[in-house]
Amino acid sequence: MKLLANARSAALPLAILLLVVVMVVPIPAALLDVFFVANIAISLAVLMVALNAQKPLDFSAFPTVLLFATLFRLGLNVASTRVVLVHGHEGEAAAGHVIESFGTFLIGGDYVVGIFVFAILMIINLIVVTKGAGRVSEVSARFTLDALPGKQMAIDADLNAGLITPDEAKKRRVEVSTEADFYGSMDGSSKFVKGDAIAAILILAANIIGGLILGPISHGMSLGAAAKGYTLLAIGDALVAQLPSLMLSIAAAAIVTRVSSEKDLAGQIGSQFGAARTWTPVAGILALLGVLPGMPHMVILPAAAIAGFAAWKLRQIANRPAPVVEVKAEPVDQSRIGWDEVTDGMMVNLDIGYGLVPLVDERKGSPLMSRITGVRRQLSKDLGFVVPQVKVRDDINLAPYTYRLLVGGVVVGEDQVSPDEMLALDTGTGFGELHGKKAKDPTFGLDATWIVPGDADAATGAGYLVVDSGTVIATHLNHVLGANAADLLSADEVQALLEGLKERNPQLVASLSPQPLSVTTLTTVLKSLLAEGISLKEFRRIAGAIAVIAQKTQDAEEIVELIRPELGPLIIQKLCGVREPLRVMTLEGQLEGLLGQAVRSDPARRHVIEPDLGRRIVDALQRAAQPLVNEAKPFALVVQPAIRVAIRKLVKTVLPDTPVMSFFEVPEDKAVEVVAVIGAQEALPA
Repeated sequence: MKLLANARSAALPLAILLLVVVMVVPIPAALLDVFFVANIAISLAVLMVALNAQKPLDFSAFPTVLLFATLFRLGLNVASTRVVLVHGHEGEAAAGHVIESFGTFLIGGDYVVGIFVFAILMIINLIVVTKGAGRVSEVSARFTLDALPGKQMAIDADLNAGLITPDEAKKRRVEVSTEADFYGSMDGSSKFVKGDAIAAILILAANIIGGLILGPISHGMSLGAAAKGYTLLAIGDALVAQLPSLMLSIAAAAIVTRVSSEKDLAGQIGSQFGAARTWTPVAGILALLGVLPGMPHMVILPAAAIAGFAAWKLRQIANRPAPVVEVKAEPVDQSRIGWDEVTDGMMVNLDIGYGLVPLVDERKGSPLMSRITGVRRQLSKDLGFVVPQVKVRDDINLAPYTYRLLVGGVVVGEDQVSPDEMLALDTGTGFGELHGKKAKDPTFGLDATWIVPGDADAATGAGYLVVDSGTVIATHLNHVLGANAADLLSADEVQALLEGLKERNPQLVASLSPQPLSVTTLTTVLKSLLAEGISLKEFRRIAGAIAVIAQKTQDAEEIVELIRPELGPLIIQKLCGVREPLRVMTLEGQLEGLLGQAVRSDPARRHVIEPDLGRRIVDALQRAAQPLVNEAKPFALVVQPAIRVAIRKLVKTVLPDTPVMSFFEVPEDKAVEVVAVIGAQEALPA
């Protein structure tokens, strides 16, 4: 097999080398006959492949094959021209038996007839077939390239809807790309066919003029004998080349005018012409023409009879009852359970009730699917890795207008929407009373009202934020996926991050994984960062910090705490501008000391704070944070490094979006505004 593969790979370079030899080195007439027959055989093979292809991409190599076939034919033209001009005075067989046969048998030895036959073939090839195929290729290339973005978006939509697997999506993207390349190449290849036809005319003229000059001057022939001998050879040579050229032109036209079908061209045409309603009018019109005076009755009437018989036969076939095929059902083993019945394989799922199916109906534009694609794209940019696809599926167990969000099989969000209404959100600027069903925004808990679409403009004018049900679900999905970003990251995504970084910083990746850290440990570290709202967009900086710390320890929790000071600027930039001070809350010194002592006495790293004290800290923190939350002013809770993890576990349930930082994570040159100190007597009542 390996020897066969090597021979196949070496065949094309050898063929190109042989082509150059044919153009440059004189070859005998007998060998020229072999090459002419091979050229005709190759053209016939190309034509047969083109006619039997079910769709144009089945013959994706056609543009390249057309190029090499054209070059081969032109090389033979050069070789035959040399033979005709050098040995043409020796007789009609001087250039080989193939040229002689085409010059005598096909045109009867009359070079005037030969010139007209050649001219007609050139008109058919150049003006009709080649020009039409070139125009179709140009239009097909333009429309294919214009449709490329839409096809890519359709693939993404099907992938997000769970209608196709990632492998199927990858295969379809390759097909779309190949189709665009194919029609672009065909647009250029049509110029080869046109140039070949023009070259045939010029080569014919060169052979005739050269013969009229060389015959009388070099070989002492009369002008008439030279005209007859050399012209016959030139016409024979031109016809030998023009016949394969015409077949390749027909093959090119057949390829670019094909419409993709499950059948080949013959089957496609046969199925579309194989209807009785097609041939019945043909038979009637031919019969009418056949009975008119002066018409060739013995020719037209038999044709009408044949068409009528074909119509009658096709009608019988159409009315024939379909054979009943008795299929013996295979016994079903009810005890067998397939893996597809117990596993889903998707990380993120959106289950919808049957009342929400119109939101994902392709016939209605699938408004929800485009929003989900936008959510995934933006989240992927924000988080720094590709968010897994969202599989949308209908669930008959849900109420009609209920949807449910699941991440890793766990329900993380659920609510109801009205697909035929709009949700008017009161963001604090709305005034007046809206008529409709009262509700709560599932993402932010804002007061809202479901209104009819006709009242949307009035609600917007009254200061309400009006969105449709698809936007409500997409916004909720965005919030849920962002809050559960750590669950979306797997070892596969981490490996993809490493591969992407390796292209730009190979030494950094080599110093990070698989030694000293395995992909599993690195995944744990990155999950911990995502859980605290640290994006992986700056993965190079994160990887650099991990690589340094990994030389000292391979414990994931320790690595996270030790690299956080390096990542402090990444955390702070989401809380305030460059020139703004960082708003922080701190713990009273005595309270911090008490908590630090409790943490140091906990070797198991459970970081359990005494429940009553923890409740008092949380209550005080909520009271201090409420004014800032109402004004949408972000802040951070800054504590000693030793108690950061314990405090984070304590407050994440009540203030999940508030970062808990250590003093070392705040850059020295960053201005700080202390807005509250938690732990004073008035803040921690007994």
